[in-house]
Amino acid sequence: MTMTGATAAKPSREEKANGGEGILLDRELADLPADLRWREWMMRVEAVIFASAEPVTRETLARVVGRECSIDLLIDDLREELRSRPYELVSVAGGWQHRTRVAYAEAIRASCAPTRSAAAVLSEHESMVLMSIAYFQPVTRSELSKNFCKEVSRDLIGSLRGAGFISSGPRSPTPGAPYTYVTTKHFLSAFRMETLRDLPDMEALEDAGLLSRHAVYAEPLSVEPDDDELVE
Repeated sequence: MTMTGATAAKPSREEKANGGEGILLDRELADLPADLRWREWMMRVEAVIFASAEPVTRETLARVVGRECSIDLLIDDLREELRSRPYELVSVAGGWQHRTRVAYAEAIRASCAPTRSAAAVLSEHESMVLMSIAYFQPVTRSELSKNFCKEVSRDLIGSLRGAGFISSGPRSPTPGAPYTYVTTKHFLSAFRMETLRDLPDMEALEDAGLLSRHAVYAEPLSVEPDDDELVE
């Protein structure tokens, strides 16, 4: 209960923009015994990750624990505590995030409960185009169309952009200077990858006939340009 006449100090807009650095928080917890201090740091880190809609970076977690605290050891201890739970802490897109264990995916689907899954439902063709962008980025829509030997539509690209999986990359040096497309951090998060190095081996996909790294160098395919692929 707030006392009459007392005014709670609110962080300024600038402090909020600086990631809460202006908010007073005892990070060192020097007055606590070592075991209780470690436990409090663990709880803070788990709370921040649980509350975040995106993977939480090391820099973000460092704002709520002491300067001598090892983030990696805290994460290890939290993972150990969650070993018997249906969810876990995973490393994705340069940070950490809570994720339900794969073993419980069927039960979650059967419940029909609304979820906060990061991955949108994609058609098989959308998935293949997204995979091609991930491997060949930065890549233009025309180059994607060559890879599939048929036009990749603007609507499909718009759908992948709307889902947050891709964004515009640098303009291509080819005639007309079209925009290229690249994957986003959301793509890494949705597919449980730390970096693009976690993508499946290209040669295995080529052997399965799913991708061809040489197809994009084939003869030009006539593709209707996107509105944003033209030089202004």
